Parts: sequence; C-alpha cells; structure tokens
Amino acid sequence: MNFRWTLRAAKDRWLVKISWQSSRGSSGLFVPPSPPLDPEKVKELQRFITLSKRLLVMTGAGISTESGIPDYRSEKVGLYARTDRKPIQHGDFLRSAPIRQRYWARNFVGWPWFSSLQPNPAHWALSNWERLGKLYWLVTQNVDALHTKAGSQRLTELHGCMHRVLCLDCGEQVPRGALQERFEALNPTWGAEAQGLAPDGDVFLTEEQVQSFQVASCARCGGPLKPDVVFFGDTVNPDKVDFVRRRVKEADSLLVVGSSLQVHSHRPREEAPDCNT
Repeated sequence: MNFRWTLRAAKDRWLVKISWQSSRGSSGLFVPPSPPLDPEKVKELQRFITLSKRLLVMTGAGISTESGIPDYRSEKVGLYARTDRKPIQHGDFLRSAPIRQRYWARNFVGWPWFSSLQPNPAHWALSNWERLGKLYWLVTQNVDALHTKAGSQRLTELHGCMHRVLCLDCGEQVPRGALQERFEALNPTWGAEAQGLAPDGDVFLTEEQVQSFQVASCARCGGPLKPDVVFFGDTVNPDKVDFVRRRVKEADSLLVVGSSLQVHSHRPREEAPDCNT
C-alpha cells in the first residue's frame, strides 16, 4: 500500500492532490482482514438488540476504518503494523513549541482529507437506532465527528473532536475549519508532500517541510492552540467520565463496536492507574 498526498499554494488557492496505490478502493485501505460472517452470530446479535430496551453503545476506531480512517492496532493495516511511529504525547505537545509546530504542519496537510470523510453504514445504523428509540446513549472514543455527521445526538465524544480547537491559555474555542484559513494566510507559499497517513488527521512529513511552517496562535490572547481532543498521556475530563457512568447505570445493555478497549477508557481510573486517557 503506497500513499502520497500533496498540498501546495497556487494563485491564491490551495491545491490538494492525492494518489493511492492499492488493490482496494481508498475507503477500504485500512479495513483489517476478517473471516466471513457467521449467520448464527448475526442472529445472536439481532436477539441481543431486540431484547435491549435502553441500549448504550460504545464505539472505537474500528467503526471508522471503512470511512477511510486508519486505526492504531488493526493487523496489517493499523499504524503500529505499518510503521514504527507513535502518536503524539500530551506532555510533549504542552512542553515543546517545535513539537506543536510539527503537529500543526502535519495536521494542516491532512485536514482537507480528514474533514471530507463521510459516515459509513455502521454510523448510519446507530443514528437510525437512535431515531427509532432503540439506542439510549452513544459513547465514542473517536474524534472524527462521523457520528455527528450521521445525525447522532444522544452522543458523548469521550476523547473530544478534531473539528474544534482550544487555546491552552484562555480556553477560547474555535472551529478547526477557521484555523485552516488562518494557516493558509500565514503560509502563502508553503507546500508539502505527505508520505503516509496516520489516525486522526495526521500525515507524515519531513523535518525540512515542518521547519518552514508558520503556526497560528490564539486570536484572542496569543496563546498556543491545541485540538479539542485527549492526546495519549492525557486524561478525560472527570465530569464527562461521571456523566458517562450515569448513562451506563441507566442502560440495561452495553454493545461495544469497533474498539479493542485497550486504551482503558471504559475502566474506572482507580482500576487503571496507567491508562492513556
């Protein structure tokens, strides 16, 4: 699987060019291999859903791979299987301006692709369950906004959302699309070619490309900006955790979709002192 993504400025507009080399369509690039469906397992799931009256669903990265977003752990196609690269750490982002520069340069290139992705049938099915009164609450570990795009409203984004940006100093929140326009204005002649995709809108760039990228700061106070997401090494807001726990207690059944649960977001913090979130 080869991937190339080019972003460059040309005559007051930004041009994006993607080239894929794969035996599958782009939406299937990051879908891990799986055995054929077992009809009996399908019937078992159908019975479970039918009997549920207050169903809580928790989703993870695996539900979005068919929309074209890579995950971390899937066999052969996840980030850890394809590369030796690791996701950004919360503490590193806070401490280091060069790391923030690298993050935003890569995110700037990846944003047009990431923000254009659309829900797949699994997202639409969960939204439909909500509309029919079957789904009581939806909790997602994903930051891609695909559940929102599919129309889900009874939703908690446990790890935040890439479509929002926060100032680390004053807390000002702005849409990610508005920040993209500011980046374009600050980098009118900058261009880059990414050599690979990572989860959550990240791409791979060379250090030479990164070093010439100009990073925007908060328009209100001049402070550093961060996407409104929980990076590895950070913790989920305790109020949000308590809110989800109350929804779990109110539910009569729990369905986990597309998550290995290896980030331990589902466990009380006192049981998982070394958890990532």
